[in-house]
Amino acid sequence: MITIKDVSFSYGKHKVFNNVCMELHQGRIYGLLGENGVGKSTLLKILSGLLKVEGGDCTVAGEVPYRRNPSFLQDIYYVPEDFQGSNIQVEKYALQLGEFYPNFSPDRFYNILSEFGVNPKARFTKLSHGQQKKAIIAVALSLQTKVLLMDEPSNGLDIPSKALLRRLIAENASDEQLIIISTHQVKDLENVIDPIIIMDREGILLNASIGEITEKLSFSIEPQKDSGALYCQQDLRGYFTVRQNLTGAETPVDLEVLFNCALVNKALFKDMFTNK
Repeated sequence: MITIKDVSFSYGKHKVFNNVCMELHQGRIYGLLGENGVGKSTLLKILSGLLKVEGGDCTVAGEVPYRRNPSFLQDIYYVPEDFQGSNIQVEKYALQLGEFYPNFSPDRFYNILSEFGVNPKARFTKLSHGQQKKAIIAVALSLQTKVLLMDEPSNGLDIPSKALLRRLIAENASDEQLIIISTHQVKDLENVIDPIIIMDREGILLNASIGEITEKLSFSIEPQKDSGALYCQQDLRGYFTVRQNLTGAETPVDLEVLFNCALVNKALFKDMFTNK
């Protein structure tokens, strides 16, 4: 569905990332993780056709995004992190936009909006930031595009709304759809996103399913720090510990710990998870 080969991008003299390579497949909800400034939002904008790659090749469903052909645009939707709607009713915006998307479902839109508790007759400018975020997520999920890109969708939502967001994404995703969610709030979405992508300025550190991660790494909480472990992170319960999985036993993956472990073991992670 998406092929990215040796893609690089800069803002003027500022290099954002270099030599990004990966293939992404439909029927998955990818979690895109990375430190601030590594280019997660930039990558989503490249995939949506808003930015042009500086070097390398990028195709989405066989099309070059930056050409923004109508056949491409009707199959992709991008939810930016800081969405601010204009002075228009939410339902009017959705129904007008839906005319450009062949799989748009008004019923799905109204159902999701109702679950979020947002009035369809309200104007975006009269809604709080969190309510606007819920409204645009309802639009995005109801369009049923082949590719859906979401940048920090849980930002601005309260705790009950974050739980609802997880359920609504899971319920409305289809096997024909590819979803990429860029997030810093891994705890908000860790039961939804799989596979996991971790990127830095030099490329991709990890692009693997939860199953592939548990095959190669084990996660545990230990009473003492293990100096031989790949990573240890202390909290009130003890030391969250990551080791190479030498026994084959599966353990639950803590995405926050995984992310921190990747940052201190970049070369190892690239070798384990990207040199396939």
